[in-house]
Amino acid sequence: MFLPARQSRYAVCAYGLLSLITLALTSGVEPGFAHKVKVEGDVGATLHIEPNDTPRAGEPSQTWFALTRKGGKIIPLAECNCQLSVYAEPHVAGETPLLQPTLKAVTAERYRGIPGTVINFPRPGAYQLQLSGKPSTGQGFRPFTLKFDVTVAVGSNNKTAHSQPTQPVVSTEDNKSNNWILPVIAIAFLSAGFISFFVLRRGKG
Repeated sequence: MFLPARQSRYAVCAYGLLSLITLALTSGVEPGFAHKVKVEGDVGATLHIEPNDTPRAGEPSQTWFALTRKGGKIIPLAECNCQLSVYAEPHVAGETPLLQPTLKAVTAERYRGIPGTVINFPRPGAYQLQLSGKPSTGQGFRPFTLKFDVTVAVGSNNKTAHSQPTQPVVSTEDNKSNNWILPVIAIAFLSAGFISFFVLRRGKG
């Protein structure tokens, strides 16, 4: 049995609203990963750390920086006297870096010859990566220092006593973020049902 055109439009609107609500809620369950981008003066850099920009403590993490100058032209490591410093957060200005990995020219995605290295973060927690550089020849760009905040997760080989307090916090936050989704979706379905029922009753009246 088909609904009158007016009632059909109401039903379609209710269904569309429900679909949007469901999409908005479920899209946050599995968040996508995005590279971090920083800009200073006429130089910018995109940072990527394996895996999925979420490094794990005690595990080697492939790291690269896609350096570009204003206009989008790539700055290869051969044209940049670059240095990478890794600090455990919080830290103060002038503090000795925790790590200073050696940068090498690497090829990643569509970038060739960009600065890259392998970082082994010793513990879970917050870190800051500082990439500083100046032209190795000529005056192609101004000296720069780009700062990236990185959060390191507990690694599979990092089950030390020091890392134990961190694991429950991560698990608890994940559970809290997921537990509220199903009740809200159920409420959205019930609300859409009431709206459809009200519209149909009004159309019959």
